[in-house]
Amino acid sequence: MFIPGAVITAVTFPGVVVHEFAHQLFCRLFGVAIFEVKYFQFGNPAGYVIHEPVRNPVHQLFIGTGPFFINTILAALIAFPAALPVALGEASFIDFLLIYLGVCVGMHAFPSTGDAKTMWNGLMKGENTPLWLKAVTAPVVGLIYLGALGSMVWLDLFYGMAVALGFPAILMQLVI
Repeated sequence: MFIPGAVITAVTFPGVVVHEFAHQLFCRLFGVAIFEVKYFQFGNPAGYVIHEPVRNPVHQLFIGTGPFFINTILAALIAFPAALPVALGEASFIDFLLIYLGVCVGMHAFPSTGDAKTMWNGLMKGENTPLWLKAVTAPVVGLIYLGALGSMVWLDLFYGMAVALGFPAILMQLVI
């Protein structure tokens, strides 16, 4: 089933907002000046953060991959309180809303191809980038492009569902 990306982005916009917030958060953590932030817009890209060039190459890797960590953690935390009522069939409207938000945030955890290009240009082509960082960055960029291809077969949705529903289910199995 083909659904235009713009429709998916509009329906899952909370995840886009958190994705851009994660980039902004890592910029702030590393003291990288931010010139402009667009948390959400209709169009391509759906959001962005424009910042100064980073001084420390490691910071570029964290700024680029920050959404993966922040979105994943936040998606699990948002959905966790609703997972048990949903699993037991006793869910309220709020529980379904929390699951929806968790899935949306989880869906947008993958860095974008724009993030990958920025990391590639800043780190792989950078003269001051240590060899070990290039060795880490190359497969990360490759995984980002694989994730972008996977989104054509709903990989991002499956990831969001796994984080929002699967992770809490696994934790419940361990505790119960």
